[in-house]
Amino acid sequence: MDNINYGPLRFLIGKWASEGFMGENTAPDPDRKIENTKFRQEMFFEPIGDVNNHEQVLYALKYSTHAWEEGSNEDPFHEETGYFIWDKANRQIMKSFIVPRGIAVNAGGDADINATEFLLAAELGSPTYGLCSNKFLDEEFKTLSYEIKFEFLDEGKFLYNENTRIKIKGQESIFDHRESNTLVKIN
Repeated sequence: MDNINYGPLRFLIGKWASEGFMGENTAPDPDRKIENTKFRQEMFFEPIGDVNNHEQVLYALKYSTHAWEEGSNEDPFHEETGYFIWDKANRQIMKSFIVPRGIAVNAGGDADINATEFLLAAELGSPTYGLCSNKFLDEEFKTLSYEIKFEFLDEGKFLYNENTRIKIKGQESIFDHRESNTLVKIN
């Protein structure tokens, strides 16, 4: 497979891991207050080739990520499964994924074919780059927006910063559920 079709996503192909518990996660705790957690993470990006939508041609990487809280090496506290997609003609990157809590996200953004950083976003109610949650989450923890920025530091290292804005039932202010980590290529 010619990796150039993957545009800026070609840098992601392979298996990645954080160096220890260096990830940072700010999320609601069981009492809906702020909880800060350190975590380690593994990500895997596998090329699946081109995907045709009639005249639109996309190039997709299947991906998965798992994260473990500091002090735990058993069950991950967070998992995602989905696709990173490059639309070469429109210079768009998409991240389409599902979290096994009943959330589906289709985020997107512009990028040049040789970009070493890019920003993807999704908004509640958008007909293109949007969000969908199960009924409980929509009522108790309504996801308003999702944003993630990737930055390739070199061929073997990247970092990301993510923010999911949540309206928690009974709270006036919007909760910024932030996550960040630096990963190195291991395979």
